[in-house]
Amino acid sequence: MSLFWRVFLLNAVVLVAATVALLLGPVTVSTPALLTEAVVLAAGLAVLLVANALVLRVGLAPLARLARTMNTIDLLRPGPRLAFAGHGEITALIAAFNDMLDRLEAERAASTGRALSAQEAERRRISQELHDEVGQTLTAVLLELKGLADRAPEPLRGELHEVQETTRNSLDEIRRIARRLRPGVLEELGLTKALRALATEFTGPSLTVRHRIEPDLPPLTHETELVLYRVAQESLTNTARHAHARRAEIHLRRLPVAVELLVRDDGRGIQQTSEGAGIRGMRERTLLVNANLDLRPAPSGGTEVRLTVPVPERNTPA
Repeated sequence: MSLFWRVFLLNAVVLVAATVALLLGPVTVSTPALLTEAVVLAAGLAVLLVANALVLRVGLAPLARLARTMNTIDLLRPGPRLAFAGHGEITALIAAFNDMLDRLEAERAASTGRALSAQEAERRRISQELHDEVGQTLTAVLLELKGLADRAPEPLRGELHEVQETTRNSLDEIRRIARRLRPGVLEELGLTKALRALATEFTGPSLTVRHRIEPDLPPLTHETELVLYRVAQESLTNTARHAHARRAEIHLRRLPVAVELLVRDDGRGIQQTSEGAGIRGMRERTLLVNANLDLRPAPSGGTEVRLTVPVPERNTPA
């Protein structure tokens, strides 16, 4: 029964009962009203108000929960749907809201997938151009500088060697940028070696990155491997740029029906600020593989990024 009919019938029952009591009962209303008559009318009014308040409180409670959910919903963090509570129109409204969330999340995942696919294609194109054009040009310049330095008189030879070293460092930096844009090692050698190479790439004088990758990982799709790699890459990038950490670790392991990636550092931890583009980008990627991304302070300080990717049961051992 709808909320309208419940409130209407409650009011009708109370008013009919009061009318019958006035017409057929011993109670009447005088002019001026007697004290007993005023008490009876006041009691009837109180009963009517309390009953209406209870019916409306119980009937509108699901709408209050729906309003709270609508104010806090985040399509990048899918959560459980509202349970069906109430009657009539309220149940229909909650069902429509849940269906709307399903459609919005599906559309968001599809549009994000198209955008990230275009982004990866653009990264491959830029990486290829950096490697083939800028890289080859700098290599030619480096060889030319070497030849000039060998033939130059002694006063100029030292300066040419400095320019040669600067050019070599720029060439190495361009190669690093190209590798980050297009993880060729992931496509050629697989996820395990790609994550090991990533740990080596970020290891330097001020940061040591260790890796623990279990050998018995289930077969993963290329899309899942790319999401795992990009989340690890973005996590280590944040660690190197913002965390002021000295140690970090990458741990990839197999769960009963999932694969879990853990990136942890000993830096200054998560700051109480809104999430930046990097973290939101990680959340968007996780939607493509129905994964769960959790960022929290690490047990011993620093930041912990945990990505759990479900794996179909057919990929799990018997």
